[in-house]
Amino acid sequence: MPPPPTTSNGNATASTPTTIPLTNALMAKFKPAKIFKGAVEPTPPSTPVARSHQGPRHITAITFDDRGDQVLTAAEDETFRLYNCKTGKHLKTLYSKKYGVDLPRFTHKHTTVVHASTKEDDTIRYHSLHDNKYLQYFKGHTGRVVSLEVSPIDDGFMSGSMDKTVRLWDLRAPSCRGLLNLPASPVVAYDSTGLVFAVGVNHYSRILLYDQANYDKDPFLTITLEDPTLALVSYPPRQIYMTSLSFSSNGKYILVGCSGDAHYVLDAFEGHLLAKLEGHVGMERRRIDAPQNFDPSKGNSGEEVSWSPDSKFVISGSLNGKIVIWDAQNLPVRSGVVDLKAHPVRLQPLTSLDGHPGPSRCVRFNPRLAMIVSAGAELAFWLPDQSADNEEIAKELLRKKSG
Repeated sequence: MPPPPTTSNGNATASTPTTIPLTNALMAKFKPAKIFKGAVEPTPPSTPVARSHQGPRHITAITFDDRGDQVLTAAEDETFRLYNCKTGKHLKTLYSKKYGVDLPRFTHKHTTVVHASTKEDDTIRYHSLHDNKYLQYFKGHTGRVVSLEVSPIDDGFMSGSMDKTVRLWDLRAPSCRGLLNLPASPVVAYDSTGLVFAVGVNHYSRILLYDQANYDKDPFLTITLEDPTLALVSYPPRQIYMTSLSFSSNGKYILVGCSGDAHYVLDAFEGHLLAKLEGHVGMERRRIDAPQNFDPSKGNSGEEVSWSPDSKFVISGSLNGKIVIWDAQNLPVRSGVVDLKAHPVRLQPLTSLDGHPGPSRCVRFNPRLAMIVSAGAELAFWLPDQSADNEEIAKELLRKKSG
């Protein structure tokens, strides 16, 4: 990125950041600006993982701070790695060898995160990146935490676990302040106001919407996720396995990330299935040459799909390493009684960018900058390539001059 403008005495001038609207043309111009090959330590040859031919270790999750200045990765080498988004520099590496690390989420302070554990126990840990200390332990789950989200408005956060519960927490207290018992493992998401949250229940294909202030009451909306087009592929149709939920910034839509070869967009007010996003290879398997299991499972899915900050686009990773972008600006409008047999619009990618040599397991748009971060066995920072625009402008000037 260009340095800030300077005055004649060399001091940086205060300038208003340039705002770039995200357009279809711009989304197709994203290219890797920096690739960190050593973002994950290689697997030691004597370990069971290496013997099982699972390939290189992966980055499993990424998170941005609120201002988009920093991005933090968590990886299978049991490290956090912190990067500066504006300079493209690696700032520090922190280790969590005792407990492992997964699903890091920045709190509203850029120096602290909450994260799930991968071994020892299923405690959620509140961690200071500044001095590498644990500030609090949140105990209660008896199964691995598979979904973790921080409230957009306060110090609350919630977690979903393989123990079939959702727990609601506050950073200021170690005990959970709310508990939902469910029939299967859940995934969770807050809407942008923090007043509503969604819980996706696998095996039952239900998404439950709760009022944050009345979470102990029944959900105010229960959505059934049923895709009638799956019956055209096989019968009985293969079940959908939800691995992430995300509300659009205007609260109108819910993006449902799945481990199979499709993600979905639902109407958040009534529950209509609006769009099926196709064109990527799902993350249910670890490698593209691995056979598919009969029963759907989470696999490596969960961090690969998200909205752009303006919710005009959806970006996703793919098992073949590509970064896939869909245009979500013209979703159909449906109202009235939900028809579970109504086919969704099948959206093909606006563009498909060549990404990683292995799976692009994590893909996120920076909340403030025109920047995408993707990760798998390596980490990549993507920026829009404006050089083509400059060439076109130069050609146009030459044409006018010669004319």
